Amino acid sequence: MDLTINGKAVQADAEADMPLLWVLRDQLHLTGTKFGCGVAACGACTVHVDGQAVRSCVTPASILVGKDIRTIESLGSAEQPHALQRAWIAEQVPQCGYCQSGILMAAAALLAANPHPTDADIDAAMSNICRCGTYQRVRAAIHRAAGAPQIANAQGASKAAEVTV
Repeated sequence: MDLTINGKAVQADAEADMPLLWVLRDQLHLTGTKFGCGVAACGACTVHVDGQAVRSCVTPASILVGKDIRTIESLGSAEQPHALQRAWIAEQVPQCGYCQSGILMAAAALLAANPHPTDADIDAAMSNICRCGTYQRVRAAIHRAAGAPQIANAQGASKAAEVTV
């Protein structure tokens, strides 16, 4: 099947029901997208399909022919990190880091749809699971990337601060 991944046309030799996650990891060696649960509950496998956050562990690759698929590898680079990646570092979001690529992709989809989300918007959009529990830092980093004021610092203290990247 012919897919478009990170702006490039690629050929995947996969069964019609093979989840996109395994095409990405096993066939195309794009290992930034992680396997977490296999039932679309945790979000470690989140990618973008036509700009929408999608759980790749349950999405058959065959239904994505003709669609624009973006993985964490397309978000930014070491030389030119995405605003979210810079904010993630500034807010010290990751601990173990395993879930972070999926959370970053979900956050990028949120900011593309809503450039200045409120805490409620973030809470509604971010359904990814982080076993380390860095949700307050995720929220702070999303606000930082959006250039919005945040309520609470990375440790959860309740002070308002204007932050910019």
